[in-house]
Amino acid sequence: MPIRPDTLQRFVFEHANVRGELIHLDQTLAEVLARRSYPQAVTRLLGEALAAAGLLSSIVKFRGALILQMQGEGPVPMLVARASHEQELRGLARLEGEPAADTPLHALCSGGYLAITIDPEDGGNRYQGIVPLETERLNAAVENYFAQSEQLPTRLWLACDGERAAGLLLQRLPGEDADDADAWNRAEHLAGTITEDELLGLGPEEVIRRLFHEEDIRVFPADPVRFGCHCSRERLAGVLQGLGYAEARDILAEQGQIEAACEFCGTTYRFDAVDVEQLFSEGGIGPPETTLH
Repeated sequence: MPIRPDTLQRFVFEHANVRGELIHLDQTLAEVLARRSYPQAVTRLLGEALAAAGLLSSIVKFRGALILQMQGEGPVPMLVARASHEQELRGLARLEGEPAADTPLHALCSGGYLAITIDPEDGGNRYQGIVPLETERLNAAVENYFAQSEQLPTRLWLACDGERAAGLLLQRLPGEDADDADAWNRAEHLAGTITEDELLGLGPEEVIRRLFHEEDIRVFPADPVRFGCHCSRERLAGVLQGLGYAEARDILAEQGQIEAACEFCGTTYRFDAVDVEQLFSEGGIGPPETTLH
């Protein structure tokens, strides 16, 4: 398959309260997977989670981050995908074991839950909804979240083949479809005919044409999607402050410096004895030292 730019494509059904989103991730997924190696089942789940986070962040009016997190007690005790309002995506998973390629979601995160969190960047109140992970695939778990938390009819189709990820979201908006009362049922039925190969292999406009060629659809300009991490020396210094002065001094005595690494992008920040003294005496941190990638 040819490599396409990572994009988010919005569209709406004219004369009906139905909207849709399509996302395709090639380079973003490659950037995430370049930092860690995962078994096939986990790669698929992480790719689908990134696609889902990108889709969900685009339908929420906010500035900040949308965080999709799964926790449980199976081979994948934790997986997180994060999308900013600027469509910067990142994600990672923690492993305990080597699950088979066909392991369902509820077994990967046994007894676990899905949490979707909206974290405003202005320091406003965070919102979080939680549903149990009892489904075989992530799309069904997200649909359960909307059914329980948002009361908005929402359907989601996700796919990942290890090299690219893609997703399609349909949502019925509040209000009466006076001009086309059957629009939602028709859209849901048509979208349900999409295959994972088509979702991964066709471009957004091709998917829309393939599914809805008899519908009156308005397609908006596509938005770029990319891998991005908002880590900083200051953020990692906050983690260091959480260790406490005594423990920080013990690490310095043993290692000569303290290294703090971002789990998402792999960037490592170094703190020497002067940095640590300044951090704990003044609550601040000096100019960045050498940053490793």
